[in-house]
This record gives sequence, structure tokens and C-alpha cells, in this order.
Amino acid sequence: MSEITLSIPNESALALKLPPEELAAELRLAAAVKLYEVGRLSSGAAATLAGVPRTLFLTKLADYGVPTFHMTKQELQEDLARA
Repeated sequence: MSEITLSIPNESALALKLPPEELAAELRLAAAVKLYEVGRLSSGAAATLAGVPRTLFLTKLADYGVPTFHMTKQELQEDLARA
């Protein structure tokens, strides 16, 4: 496993009002959600990055306003046609 050290301003840490362990988990989840949202990670890979089960990761997406599944209008229409 790779380890990365992240320095953040004290003001940011204080504003989030979380102990260091919870702050680290929150930042990992936020990064995983964003990387999933922009299509850089699958939901499984993002869940692994966040350190949570995939099902929990998918439920957390709503907290960040991110849709669970990415489908274009054409993909949705094709799915409906096959149904």
C-alpha cells in the first residue's frame, strides 16, 4: 500500500472539527467520491481508496450530490429499449 502525507492548513482542520483519524477518513472519502464522479475510478476502486465497502461507498455518494450511476441519455434509451 502506498502512503501519502498531506499537509493541510490548521484553519481547515479546525473548521472541519474532526479528530485527525476522522479527518483522514473524511479526506479519503472526499477524494474517492470526486475521482469516481469524474470517471477516474470505478466504484469498487473508489471504495477501496475510501477504505469502506462498495455498498457503503455507493450510499455515501448522495451525501456529496453525486449520482450513483453514470449513464448517458443514449445509454439509458438503449437500456429502456431492451427492457
